[in-house]
Amino acid sequence: MRIAVMQAQAEVLDIQSNLEVIQRASEQAASEGAEILLTPELFAVGYAPYALRESLNSTQIPDIHRRLSEIASEHTIALAYSLPEVTDNGWLITATFVDHTGTKLAHYQKVQLFGSEEQAVFIPGDNPPASFEYQEIMLGMVICFDVEFPEIVREAARRSVELLLVPTAMGRGYERVCTHLVPTRAMESQLFIAYSNHCGSQAGFELAGTSVVAGPDGSVLAQAGHEPEVLYAEIELGLYERAKTEVPYISAARPELYGQWAAERVNALEG
Repeated sequence: MRIAVMQAQAEVLDIQSNLEVIQRASEQAASEGAEILLTPELFAVGYAPYALRESLNSTQIPDIHRRLSEIASEHTIALAYSLPEVTDNGWLITATFVDHTGTKLAHYQKVQLFGSEEQAVFIPGDNPPASFEYQEIMLGMVICFDVEFPEIVREAARRSVELLLVPTAMGRGYERVCTHLVPTRAMESQLFIAYSNHCGSQAGFELAGTSVVAGPDGSVLAQAGHEPEVLYAEIELGLYERAKTEVPYISAARPELYGQWAAERVNALEG
């Protein structure tokens, strides 16, 4: 499978402009033979939690979902994108996957919120990583800060995820997440990770770019700089199988023992 990862600068609350960026990237990616396009966290509305809470009309969100599905079907390319979700309990950050016909296959709510602004505006989800099959590959989704927790990525691996899709909005100064942490996560949980970040500036927030696709052996298959671009990478399941065979991190793990240690620690603290 050939995948594409979009890195671009969004305009806060300029939904039409942001959708046009996704439209152009979808057209380009499809012409390059990509079967999936991954886009950054909250790209269609812009990454600016306070501005979203104050000015985004939540009744617009269903129409944005519809328009993104239309982009996928128009260009015959699957699309992974991120939007806010408004529930009775509060606002969440979500990721949605639609296939090449625009049909929704998966939806995920971000579990780990990063920073005071996100935590002030959104509530965390409690769902496990999304896991679903598309084109004979097991895909998964988490969002941004989620991937920095080994427990979450390992759970995706235990659910047989082969390619983990990660929309993100990571700021300048944290580029080591892309250059070091994401490849490490991919290696230790033995799956492919595609990580799509914003670039430029939004609401005074400087975004780092440096989007990346990492392989299950820790290799960097594609790496962006700080400017807008579309990355491409080949997802070769032979590499996935070799990594799991050569170093059996998943099969050799002893989660029942780790759970026992955690229970003993809790009991000791409570005692």
